[in-house]
Amino acid sequence: MELQTTSLSVLDTLTKHVSIREFVDKPIPEEILVLLLDKARRAPTSSNMQAYSFVVVRDRNRLKKIAELAGNQRFIETCGAFVAICADVHRLEKAASLHEKQLAKNLENFLVASVDAALVGMSLSLLAESMGLGTTMIGGMRNFPKATAEFLGLPKGVYVVFGMVLGWPDIPRTKPPKPRLPFDAAVHFERYDDSNYEEQIRQYDKVLAEYYRKQGRTTPEAAWSGILAVRFSTPRRVNLRTELEQLGFCFD
Repeated sequence: MELQTTSLSVLDTLTKHVSIREFVDKPIPEEILVLLLDKARRAPTSSNMQAYSFVVVRDRNRLKKIAELAGNQRFIETCGAFVAICADVHRLEKAASLHEKQLAKNLENFLVASVDAALVGMSLSLLAESMGLGTTMIGGMRNFPKATAEFLGLPKGVYVVFGMVLGWPDIPRTKPPKPRLPFDAAVHFERYDDSNYEEQIRQYDKVLAEYYRKQGRTTPEAAWSGILAVRFSTPRRVNLRTELEQLGFCFD
């Protein structure tokens, strides 16, 4: 399918990236949605396994259920399309069975499928934003992986790694890009170096706190490390391994 479009460069798209949760009530043309989904499939994939699948939801009633499963993130109900980005070894099992072989179910194949899904999902997001659409990744789809799989009709060997909302952004309500950690805190040359982490983290706490204040948000001075320390000091999604095993994945 060929479609004439005007798009931003990759550099511009990444530089201007923000998560969009406010959308105008305007449908995404079918030809654009299909184009994006198709071209995203050019993402890198381990050994050409293509161990991922997309499940697209646009029905408003079904979007309400998706929002509920994601932790009552109600903005999902207003998007133009929700895309479940799935790790999929079910199709690999089918391919192996054509040759009377059984796919090995182990941690490596689980990781390969999850990484494949992440890569194709990022490609979809980048393409969509380059064409003026807004996106947000929805990690909350891992809250109830089994219930989500049942709702989407996923067979054994498929789970939603994350979701993505797509839609036309409500520009006046769009926030500026959120600052990231200092370059030297994330990028290492030749060898990993954490010798200046404490200062880099304190520096980022201040920068992020100022960003939030400009958005009218009340925030602690330790706007990154303090929130992170509280949020991730106790285990999250403790049911995840059990439910993924029930969905046909193995971690041995």
